Amino acid sequence: MSQNIIYCFSGTGNCLDIAKNIAKALGDTDIVMMRRFPAVTTALKAERVGFVFPCYAGGLPGGVEDYVRSIAIGPDTYTFGVVSFAGYPGIGLKKIHDIIPLAYHAGISHQSACIWLMPHTLMIPPLTPEKAQKRSEELAAKIAEDVKNKVRSDKAPSAPLFNKLEASVWPSLAPKKAAAFTVTGKCIGCGQCASLCPKGNIKMVGGRPDFGTDCVQCLSCLQFCPRQAINMGGATLTRERYHNPNVSAKDLNEKVIHID
Repeated sequence: MSQNIIYCFSGTGNCLDIAKNIAKALGDTDIVMMRRFPAVTTALKAERVGFVFPCYAGGLPGGVEDYVRSIAIGPDTYTFGVVSFAGYPGIGLKKIHDIIPLAYHAGISHQSACIWLMPHTLMIPPLTPEKAQKRSEELAAKIAEDVKNKVRSDKAPSAPLFNKLEASVWPSLAPKKAAAFTVTGKCIGCGQCASLCPKGNIKMVGGRPDFGTDCVQCLSCLQFCPRQAINMGGATLTRERYHNPNVSAKDLNEKVIHID
């Protein structure tokens, strides 16, 4: 087992990029992906255990809360959490803190993944993808230094009431949004969307993707489609796609990424 373990969920790649940047600064780190049930749940011998994830509708991505409950860490392990968000950090850090108390927590604003709701540049503060990436890397470096030195946050993560309400209704809304997926004639039947889907919600039928409603709205299928053939409602027809420039679809499908 590596000295450090970072559990990561990532949809457009921003969180995986953040996790990689922290891991590079720490050294000897395993990044365990949480898009599906994590391949490593025993972290009893790790010196540091962290969680890097996005804010989805004010809460955690689907499945992550249950995944965190499955993880065992040692009593003296240093723990930390980092949330990536477009507008507000939400209650994800608090949800994880209630399961595995976090010694340290932080947030990084980055490009929005929710393309059907708003353009990816509509983040707080508004930045171009290039400037947002530079800012993300600078903040990840600062967070990594804090984690390396085992800095502790002054208080526990917060849980704003609005975000609690938003997160509570999201599980019932996500399947309805999934029903709005469409595929244009640009589709080449490569199957990448099906292989990316963390819930196995996409099946290739007759060389084209067929969408179910068991969807967590990671939107990896839409954002990484090589032909921009996947849409969700009319708004996405004219909106620019986005995924982190340092992360590939193959990276998202890895179970464990080791960084020396």
